[in-house]
Amino acid sequence: MTASAENGRKSGQPAMHTPPVVSPQAWEAAREQLLVKEKAQTRARDALAAERRRMPWMAVEKTYAFEGPGGKASLLDLFEGRRQLIVYRAFFEPGVFGWPDHACRGCSLGADQVGHLAHLNARDTTLVYASRAPQADIARLKARMGWEMPWYTITDSFDADFGVDEWHGHNVFIRDGERVFRTYFINTRGDEAMGTVWSYLDATPLGRQEVWEDSPEGYPQTPTYKWWNWHDSYAADPAADKKWAEVSEAGEAAFREASTKP
Repeated sequence: MTASAENGRKSGQPAMHTPPVVSPQAWEAAREQLLVKEKAQTRARDALAAERRRMPWMAVEKTYAFEGPGGKASLLDLFEGRRQLIVYRAFFEPGVFGWPDHACRGCSLGADQVGHLAHLNARDTTLVYASRAPQADIARLKARMGWEMPWYTITDSFDADFGVDEWHGHNVFIRDGERVFRTYFINTRGDEAMGTVWSYLDATPLGRQEVWEDSPEGYPQTPTYKWWNWHDSYAADPAADKKWAEVSEAGEAAFREASTKP
C-alpha cells in the first residue's frame, strides 16, 4: 500500500485503489502504450479543427451596441481592426453570485486561464469579454483580479441572440470589410479548455494559419513556428529572423518525424 492510500485509511476515507508500482522499464512501456492513443487524439483534434474551418458562415444582419472604456461600440468595433473576433460572455452583473465584488466563479476561473493576447493578435484575432455590468464595475473588477482582456458591457439582445443569455459561451466571428459573420459557438464543458493561444485559434475559421494545417484553398498560412515571438516584440510585417528560422526549422523537422511514428 502507498503512503497516500495509508493516509486515506487513517483519515477515515475508503482506501485508494492505486495503480501498481513498477520498474522504470515497465513504466516506460506503459507510457508508450498510452502515447499511441494520445497521438491519435491529437490527430483527431486537428481533423476536427479542420472541419470547423469549413463550417458555414452566418451573416450578422442586426446592429448591436456595446459600452466600452471609450464609450459606445458596435460589434464591428470589437474586432479592433483585426479579421477575427472571439467574444466570451462572462457573468458579472446584479443577480450573479459574487456580485458586486466578483464575477461568476466559473467565468473568473476561465479569465484566470487567458494567456497573453499579443499572440492571438499576431494571428489577426481579437478576444474580448462581455457582460451586463457597467463599465465602472468592470474596470474595478479587472484591476482587482489583474485581468487585461478588453471587456465590454452588453446593452441589447446580443446575449439572447447568440445563446449566452443564461449560460457562458464563446462566439466566434469573422469580418469581410464591414460585413460580420458568425462562424462558431462553444459553451458548457467546451469552455473548460479555452484560454491558450491554440484553443482560441483552433476555434476560429482561419485556424492557426500555419502551412501544415488542412485548410480550404486560399486561406492565409505562414511557415510553421516562424511567426512566434516574445509577446513584447510583435511588429507589423516584421522581417524574418534568420536565426529563429533556423532553430524553428530544426525543431519542426524533429517534431514531424516524431509525429509520424505510431
